[in-house]
Formats: sequence, structure tokens, C-alpha cells
Amino acid sequence: MAYAKQTGPPPRTRQPLTAVRVHGVDSRADHGAFLNLPHRLHGDLPLWVPPLRTEQRRQVDRRTNPFFETGSVRLFLARRGRDVVGRIAAIDNPAHNAHHGTRHGFFGLFDCADDPDAARALLASATAWLRERGHERMVGPVDFTTNDQCGVLTEGFEEPPAVLMPYNPPYYAELLAAGGLEPAMDLLAWEIPLDLHDRPRAERLARHVARTVRGLRVRPVDLRDFAAETVVLRRLYQEAWQHNWGYSPPSEKEFDALAKQLRRAARPELVLIAEVDGEPAAFTLVLPDVAPALRAARGRLHTCGVPLGLVRYLRAARHITRVRVVAAGVLRQYRGRGLDTLLHVEVSRRARRLGYRTAEVSWTLADNQAANRTLAAFGARVSKRYALYEGPV
Repeated sequence: MAYAKQTGPPPRTRQPLTAVRVHGVDSRADHGAFLNLPHRLHGDLPLWVPPLRTEQRRQVDRRTNPFFETGSVRLFLARRGRDVVGRIAAIDNPAHNAHHGTRHGFFGLFDCADDPDAARALLASATAWLRERGHERMVGPVDFTTNDQCGVLTEGFEEPPAVLMPYNPPYYAELLAAGGLEPAMDLLAWEIPLDLHDRPRAERLARHVARTVRGLRVRPVDLRDFAAETVVLRRLYQEAWQHNWGYSPPSEKEFDALAKQLRRAARPELVLIAEVDGEPAAFTLVLPDVAPALRAARGRLHTCGVPLGLVRYLRAARHITRVRVVAAGVLRQYRGRGLDTLLHVEVSRRARRLGYRTAEVSWTLADNQAANRTLAAFGARVSKRYALYEGPV
């Protein structure tokens, strides 16, 4: 599916004199306005990918999102008169603070018109709610943890977003700065051709690793035993990522819910596990970039019981040529032995065999020098940059 080129930010308009009013989301009508706002604000942006409305509802529903078993969220709307001009979620994530020994609160699901007063009012409301719960800093946007969609796009507005990555107008960074927040960490998205398996140096290294690491086996995930494979992937993810900046340890139910969401788009050939003497040692999670298909679905797979969006989704999915590297990791005791390169070469080979041509690796922390050096050496380029912001509570 071809993307229309983003020609620039929408024209800035003078805001009316009606005062901004922020209130909690309590009624059914408020929930509908909260979920509909990003579609209304960004529906005309050529590169914006509408989230599936069923997924939006599931995320904010205490009955369906396991995050609410330990965490708390307060949703807010900003209005000018009767018009909804912004939204935000204030997030209390005890698991994050217990892991890092911090007193950080979070904000997420942030969407706003080009209205600095509304943004300031929304951020102030989230800050006040978090202050009441004893937090010292506010970080975001995260929806609701860094295992979910997070960050504000700050560079690369002309590039199409990958699946489960955000897209927003350029003025969002200005709104957060107007609200008193400062950049805390940059997240990088890298674009790379799927030709690593054809590069002599990388192929030689992969063969060397395969010969010298005794008891090594690389296998695809077995979707027939999905429950057991989810346990393996969760352990690998937690142990490989637990020391990263911003890492939020998912509960078993949270990881299961995330895995079920990703499974819908997954190709088992691209989710690889490396085992040494039968024990999991490393993994890579790669998904077809179904963002163009989601855009074709226009936020709904079914309308009044008719699968119109699903038909559009499946039609667009036939033409996908990009994958997204969502996560990869090597357990500490196996690092420095080339397992990561071996997996990347194998994924490249398998993805090309399936008809994909390029990959987006997203995201890496800007301060992860080892990963970023490796990607640059492989010929990747930084295609987009996202930022997480923070400020005192």
C-alpha cells in the first residue's frame, strides 16, 4: 500500500477565548469522547494509523486489561465550551517503582489540539492526581507502560509509522514543553534492508557462532503450544531487559495479554528462540508491519456485523513488504558469543524468503551504545526519533 507523503504540519489556528475546562472521565459519553478524540484530531493526517477501536476499549477497561490488577489510571478530558480539545491518562504503576526504587508517576494516551492552554491544563490535572499518590516525578507518554506504545514522535514525520508505534503532529513536542516538561530519553527507530544474510562478513560470523557454540539450536516459536512458548518468551524478555532504562516488569497476565495481541499479526517463522543445551538463551520477536493494513481498516474490522474493515485489512496485508523488529535479547551469561548476530542473520534470511524487503528496528534507547553501534555497522539508518518527557510532580 502506498503512503501519501506528509507535506507538513497542519496550519496553526487561533484558539477561541472560551476557557479550557478539564474534568475526569466518568460517564459513558465521556468514555466515547475520550476514545474518539484521536480519530477526530488526526483522521486527515496521511500517515496516521487509526488504532482499532476494540483495542482502545480493551485498554481502558478495568475488566479486560490486567494492568489494573496492580496499577491505577485516571482519565481526563479537556473542553473548550462543548468541544473536546484534549485528553490524557494519569498512571500509577507500582510494579515500575518497586523494580527501580523510584516514586515516578506516568501520563499517557495524550492527544491534544494545537492548544497550549489545553495541554497545560491536562498535564496539571495529571500531575495533581499523581501528587496525591505520593509521586515525585511524572514521565510519559506511556500507554500504560513502556511495554505498550510510548513516546512522542519528534523527527521523521515524513516516514510511515510501523505497527504499534505512535504518530503525532509536530506540535506535540511544543505542547509538552509548554506544560513544563523536559525530554528524559530519546527512542530511536532504525530502517535497514533485509540483506544481512547476503553480507559475507555477517554470514561468516553467523556460521562461526553456529559451529563454536556447543549445543546451540535456533527454532521458530511453536504456536501450537502458545501457552508454553509465552512462558519462555516472558522469561527471556524479563531477564534480558530488566536493567534497561524505563523497563517496567509485566505481570504474567499482562505479558499473556500482550502476547495474544501480537499473535494476531505474528508469523512463527520470524519469532525465533536460540537454545543452548536445551535451555533458552536468546530471542528475537519480529512482526510483519501491518500498519498499512490497519490504516486501510479505518479503526474497525466489523461495522454492524459486516466485516468491511477486515476485508480492507486483508487486501492491504497482501502488499506488506516491511517487518518490525519489536524486541530482541540475549541472557547475560550468553552475551558476547554472537547469538544476537546469528538470530538477526537468520531472521533476515527467513523474512526475505517470505517476501519482505526492509525492516524497522524500533525502538532502541538513545543511550544503548552497543545496540546502536551494531545497527549502524549493519547499515541501518535512524529513520525516526521519539522522546519521553518528564517533570516534577
